[in-house]
Amino acid sequence: MIPVAFDYKRAGSAEEAIALIAEYGDDAKLLAGGHSLLPLMKLRLATPSVLVDVGRLSDLSYITDAGDHLAIGALTRHRDVETSELLAAQSPLLAHSAANVGDNQVRHRGTIGGSVAHADPASDLPATLLALGATFVAKGPGGERTIAATDFFEGFLESALAADELLTEIRVPKTPGAGWGYQKFNRRAQDWAIVGCSVIRNGTTGVALVNMGSTPLRATAVEQAIAQGASAKDAAEFAAEGTEPPSDLNASPDYRRHLAKVLVRRALEAAGV
Repeated sequence: MIPVAFDYKRAGSAEEAIALIAEYGDDAKLLAGGHSLLPLMKLRLATPSVLVDVGRLSDLSYITDAGDHLAIGALTRHRDVETSELLAAQSPLLAHSAANVGDNQVRHRGTIGGSVAHADPASDLPATLLALGATFVAKGPGGERTIAATDFFEGFLESALAADELLTEIRVPKTPGAGWGYQKFNRRAQDWAIVGCSVIRNGTTGVALVNMGSTPLRATAVEQAIAQGASAKDAAEFAAEGTEPPSDLNASPDYRRHLAKVLVRRALEAAGV
């Protein structure tokens, strides 16, 4: 299908982008890699009258050591996350998860910030960032604020970002030497996950699920079971607790609940539980 007509604005800086979305309000959408927004526009599920292109803001593309955490610019491409030596050493779970996003074309064009801001529960990176305990930095006309990953995802394709805010940075705790596991079940390598699971074991265990509800979800019952000494097999039995998996052409809710238990067990075992 063809999207409805829209105006195109290219922002030369983060400040200009913020000013433009503040000016046009709900009629404007930010465009980075475009892999999330453009399909929705073609289906006319999103009908912005103005697109503000931030894809060329090179100052928001970086991966740096910020002392007690890693700082990743929101416009960093998935491929750069996947191949970063710093992330391989300090947050290998995130680098590995990025390698599972779509195909090479998607990874070379799509951005980590676009994936986060789109807030799709079937995406790979939001669940991984949730398990890692990431923090997101948003900037708007009123200044800058930080949002914990646990507070960021509010509903299906809905986040805590205000309409006039731009996601500028993702902050990830360092986890060198931690146990980790990522499992994803899909029909083709480039497809969205039917179900996925991210696990980080670094003193405590963080477990997050892909496509088991309207948002990325922490598997808190699994985390609690591990904290109480349960084995990977026993803890994984709680994987579907508190979830509301969708039903679609790929799987029924019951099938997704079964998959969640299988994948969580595998991810926990890979993490050394």
